[in-house]
Amino acid sequence: MSVRIRLKRLGAKKAPFYRIVVADSRTARNGKSIAEIGYFNPTTEPADIKVDAEAAAKWIANGAQPSDTVRAILKKAGVIKD
Repeated sequence: MSVRIRLKRLGAKKAPFYRIVVADSRTARNGKSIAEIGYFNPTTEPADIKVDAEAAAKWIANGAQPSDTVRAILKKAGVIKD
């Protein structure tokens, strides 16, 4: 089982809001997730980012692979030093 940290899209049409979730890589984008570790709101200026740094670091240490977008968000939030 490959676990990914990725975005789950919520919000209205043309007004996206994303949750940062830990999910099995085989599940659908908005399907069942294992854990929710934060959110990302790109519609505000500047973008609103909230991440549980402890949970993200724990999941990464346990082998979860962040998607490219989530990796950039985690770097911006200061969770990943890469």
